[in-house]
Amino acid sequence: MSNSPILMWFRRDLRLSDHAALSAACKSGLPVIPVVIRDSSVDALGAAPKWRWGLGVEHLAKSLADNGSRLILRSGNAQDVLDALISETGAGAVYWSRLYDPDAVSRDTDIKANLKERGIDARSFGGHLMFEPWTAETKTGGFYRVYTPFWRNVKNRDVAAPLAAPGRIAAPDQWPDSETPADWQLGADMRRGGDIVRPFARIGEQAARDRLGHFIDDIVARYDTTRDLPATDGTSGLSENLAVGEISPHQCWHAGLRAMHEGKQGAETFLKELVWREFAYHLMHHTPHILNGNWKPDWDNFPWNTEDTAEVISWKQGRTGIQFVDAAMREMYVTGTMHNRGRMIVASYLTKHLMTHWKVGQAWFDHCLIDWDPASNAMGWQWSAGSGPDATPYFRVFNPVTQLDKFDKNRDYVRRWIAEGRSNPHDDALSYFDAIPKSWNMSATDTYPNPVVAADEGRKRALSAYENRDF
Repeated sequence: MSNSPILMWFRRDLRLSDHAALSAACKSGLPVIPVVIRDSSVDALGAAPKWRWGLGVEHLAKSLADNGSRLILRSGNAQDVLDALISETGAGAVYWSRLYDPDAVSRDTDIKANLKERGIDARSFGGHLMFEPWTAETKTGGFYRVYTPFWRNVKNRDVAAPLAAPGRIAAPDQWPDSETPADWQLGADMRRGGDIVRPFARIGEQAARDRLGHFIDDIVARYDTTRDLPATDGTSGLSENLAVGEISPHQCWHAGLRAMHEGKQGAETFLKELVWREFAYHLMHHTPHILNGNWKPDWDNFPWNTEDTAEVISWKQGRTGIQFVDAAMREMYVTGTMHNRGRMIVASYLTKHLMTHWKVGQAWFDHCLIDWDPASNAMGWQWSAGSGPDATPYFRVFNPVTQLDKFDKNRDYVRRWIAEGRSNPHDDALSYFDAIPKSWNMSATDTYPNPVVAADEGRKRALSAYENRDF
């Protein structure tokens, strides 16, 4: 049919600007029906990322309505939902932005083949990454296992300039029925924690662009040093928005590149962090076992703990008695994110001082982070544990006490997040007790615990275990 609509299937690309699939659909001149599907991949998300994605979907619906369009929500198997919409609307095409985790690749490959067999125009577009993971190759034609040469390979590539938002999204003559966000209840697993985290979330495309503008104007010049100081507003905070696609890496890259050309010292470090994200996806594409198994098989027989021992529960509750670890964990429960230096410290403490498998920590972060990203989370945990690509040497054990002395000398970060033992605790420290499960039975009036494993003791225990392994 000459005027058959295009189904624009949104997933983790919740924006209108710099959206290659949406732009192509609009340029066709055909009616465009934006669609979001709640399938098993959504239901499998942890509490915080599912809640945050749902808020992004609601905001996208408002943005589309402001542009004279609508967002159609449907739940069920993605193929079945698309088939039903094609039948209801007479759509002749389905467009989407590519995802790269193995399950999404398998699903999308099957859907594309099925649609094409039936004469439906099925197209996937880039946009979640700056470079497709298979396009960076070593001189011998393989993939990169180390970040630095990967950075050298891609740093001078031309990154496509961001696309403007469509001026008009043509509507169909009749809209199909839609479910509502209230039907989906994506925040149910957050329970009371959602009300605590919500003020810290920066939801939607405009909020993401404002966040980028603030970072470039006021922070990026000092980013190479401030990014390590957890009590300082010294990072971009854009991981939350990149995770659900409210801003594109292309937009971030070009803003950082302009800042670098203007002589802002920390801009290149910011660009390197964007490429670190690309590197995580490069590895996930070429070695998908990074998501659920040791990247280095030498670690398969290492005797990590995999149970919720008392020590692990203390780690999850932010009650290890190690201030840097506890402050970072509490920051996550209140804000939904965690400072990157904190992530390294809590991951090192769990995997080395507590000798617990990185998969335990990965799964907990999967549940608790609103900026959850499958590739970055897996690579970050394996980097810290020593089992992954480009990892910190397994024998390097961060001392969380000296790290605090170095990066939080005045204990501003600790005071913000730990309430016990203080006559006038910070409001954010008190909010932690409102965010956590009531079953933890914790209060700001509790006595702050002694270390479950002291820094020196944990280091010795880890090194002893390593000495007895044949790496």
